Amino acid sequence: MKRSTKITFIIVTFFLIISIVVIGRMVIGNHFAKKFSKRPPPGIIVTEVVKINFSEKIQSFGTAISKKNESFRVKRSDLIKDLDLKEYVKKGELIVQLKDRNIIAPFSGVLGYRGITGDILDSNNSIIITLDDNSVIYSDLKIPEIFANEIKKGLSISASFSGNKNKIYNGIVSAVSSRINAETRSLLIRIKIDNEDAGLIPGSLLEVTVNYNKRNSIAIPDTSIMLEGDKMYVYKVSEKNITNKTEIKIGIRNDGYVEVLSGLKEGENIVAEGLKKVRPKSKIKPIKK
Repeated sequence: MKRSTKITFIIVTFFLIISIVVIGRMVIGNHFAKKFSKRPPPGIIVTEVVKINFSEKIQSFGTAISKKNESFRVKRSDLIKDLDLKEYVKKGELIVQLKDRNIIAPFSGVLGYRGITGDILDSNNSIIITLDDNSVIYSDLKIPEIFANEIKKGLSISASFSGNKNKIYNGIVSAVSSRINAETRSLLIRIKIDNEDAGLIPGSLLEVTVNYNKRNSIAIPDTSIMLEGDKMYVYKVSEKNITNKTEIKIGIRNDGYVEVLSGLKEGENIVAEGLKKVRPKSKIKPIKK
């Protein structure tokens, strides 16, 4: 074989091999592209836009006051026997029997001691017995004057105290002062709480939340919101499970929900969680929350 013919054969063979490799890679690439393009859409948690109750809140602190309370001073020398008080007495029951008289409960309540003053009265030391009707608890709060037009009698409140942080006590605003205190620039109000289980103790420091401006508004979970600059967005999900990025305006927050002022309608579906897995105009597999 001539030298020129051998060179031509080698060149043709080389380019043939290159062509086979390129074509093979294209075939394999197309195979995997088709395979992965058929990957199912990601499962994403979605939720329905609903309406819930929202309210503005004012937080304050106050001291628990019993519905009724009375004190009785008893000299030790007047006792017939050692004093042994009941924990609770009903109206008309005997509290303590003395040499010259009996002390009768003027109302039902819890008995206790205020203090002993023996170091002051020497042998005639006395005991102060307390009687508290704790079935209803009151507390006086000072509300900043900027909220004066919002505070009305009958508004709902919730309260808690450090003795039982897991318990929430509900009540109402029972009275509102007719004037602003010029020194503190505050409005005095009184709240009322039904204390049927006697969980609240007179003298306790209450953390009180006053709810006002109540309304029923469109709401979404706070986990569904995307913040971009000064704008907020959600992914709205169409009937064909296609996501669309939608701008919204929001109001206040309440227990994990956000009030929506514009951009959504009740009954629409949105992405609730897993925002990083979602892209605009992409298809998803909705998982109802």
